[in-house]
Amino acid sequence: MSNSNPKVTPSEHSNLEKDPDDWTTGDDPMTDAQASYLKTLSEQANKPDSFAEDLSKAEASKRIDALRAELGL
Repeated sequence: MSNSNPKVTPSEHSNLEKDPDDWTTGDDPMTDAQASYLKTLSEQANKPDSFAEDLSKAEASKRIDALRAELGL
């Protein structure tokens, strides 16, 4: 029996960190949660052009990741 917990330590084959370009629903409109978070991050980073209401889930995720990295979050 293994002592590893997949919720804490995912296996090397985990899809928890899947590239947004590979998402099957990546072309769907961003979620309300993504929109809210992206809006907040774009305001914090003083980059209002990073937010657009017509983004896909995948593009919103990429922009969120970029802004988080820029803000050191």
